[in-house]
This record gives sequence, structure tokens and C-alpha cells, in this order.
Amino acid sequence: MVSKNDIHKFLEDAGIKKSDTVLVHTSMRSIGEVEGGCDGLIDGFVSYLSEGLFIVPTHTWGNVGEENRIFDVRVTRPCIGALSCVAAFRPDGVRSMHPTHSVTAFGENAKQFLRGEEKATTPCPVGGVWSRLLDFDAKILLIGVGLDRNTYLHAVDEMLDLPDRLVPPIELTVIDHYGNCKKINFSKHGETGSKFFENYRTPLEKLGALETRTLGNAKVGVFHTAKATEIIKKIWSRAEYNICAEFREIPEEYYN
Repeated sequence: MVSKNDIHKFLEDAGIKKSDTVLVHTSMRSIGEVEGGCDGLIDGFVSYLSEGLFIVPTHTWGNVGEENRIFDVRVTRPCIGALSCVAAFRPDGVRSMHPTHSVTAFGENAKQFLRGEEKATTPCPVGGVWSRLLDFDAKILLIGVGLDRNTYLHAVDEMLDLPDRLVPPIELTVIDHYGNCKKINFSKHGETGSKFFENYRTPLEKLGALETRTLGNAKVGVFHTAKATEIIKKIWSRAEYNICAEFREIPEEYYN
């Protein structure tokens, strides 16, 4: 069984400081039994990152859109797994106001980090929470999941203004913690090629931006945001084809 002490040791061994910003994409099943379940895992991370931020994605892209155009931060359930559903409604966390790609942050500066998300008109806009991870040189932990689950890579897409990543906007209603409503015109993801994000693995591992560790039974990818972003931008600046159109090894000359 994975305990709070095991989580602390894992983070320390991974070189993560108590003041770091850490976001997790997590398959609880892959870890095995965790003391306290989802709450226990969150408690372990929050208690270690006593001077930093712990962030859990609480996405709703699967249940907010054409069929249901209302996101209510108080009650709209995430569509991406058990940990997200617990984190979204924990009283010690702060959930962002993003209608499709919200996160819940834990830490003293959580509210400040999440500011402005109610103004988002795309999934991962420049200046929003997802691109803000770069400003903090956040560590993204892929616990039992691959790069195809790494939402931050969509933020890099938007930084690079890659074509055909978004669909025409629709009107959504965002309801805040006090019941106030705001209408926004919002463009969801189209065909982003996220299932081919694994193409980045080899260059990221070779250049030290993605390391592999273990928590419980799960393999964990430790993704270094700043270093990885630099590598991916270099790849796209040299690429002569769409990197995320198919499974295809990225030529070494694109990143070395």
C-alpha cells in the first residue's frame, strides 16, 4: 500500500522541492492501493508541497459543449477520472473557472495562480493557467499515463499557433462560486493529434526533459515544462511535416 511517506520519498527522490509547482495526470488504478484512496494521494502531495502548488486537472470537455452549454464550477463533474472528481470538490482546493479545462489547485497562492480563467475562449490560451505552468517551470507527473494525456502539450500548440487545432466558437455560460453567470464565445479542440504526442518521447528523454520513475505499481513520467517546451519549439521550427499527424519517429536533426 502506498502511504503518505512513500509519496514524500518519491517526490524527494524525483528532485522535486517543497516550493515547486506540480501538476499530475493520474491513473489511480495503475498505482495500486493508496492509503486513504484519492484523498490520501492528494493529502500526500499537498503536505509535501508546503511552500508550492499542487494542481489536479478537473476537465469537463466531455460534458460541456454543444449538448450542454453550461459550466457551473460548483457542481459540474469532471470527465477524466476518479482523482479529478475528488479534487474538484475538496474544500481546501480552489477550482478554476475554465469551462472545459479547469484545474483545482492546492496551496497558499492557488487563487492568484488561477486568476482570469473565466475569460478563456480556448482550451489552453496563452496567458492562461496551462501556459502559466511554463512561467513557474512546473513539473508535470504522468502517473500511469502517457504523453497523450499531457494537456500542457495543447498549451504549446496554442503558443505556436499551430493550424486546425480549434473548431468555430459556440456560446457557453460559466457560473462562478457565487452563482454569477457569464456568457463567452468558446472554441473547443478539433483534431489536435494528441494521440500522437508520444512522438515527442524520444527527444524529450534523450535531452533530459522527461524522466521515468515509479510510484507504487505505476510508471511515472516526470515532465520538465521549461526544458520540454524549448525542445518542442525547436522541433516545430525545423519540421517539414506535421509532427502529430501519425506515429512517426522525429528525426534527430530536428532537436539536436
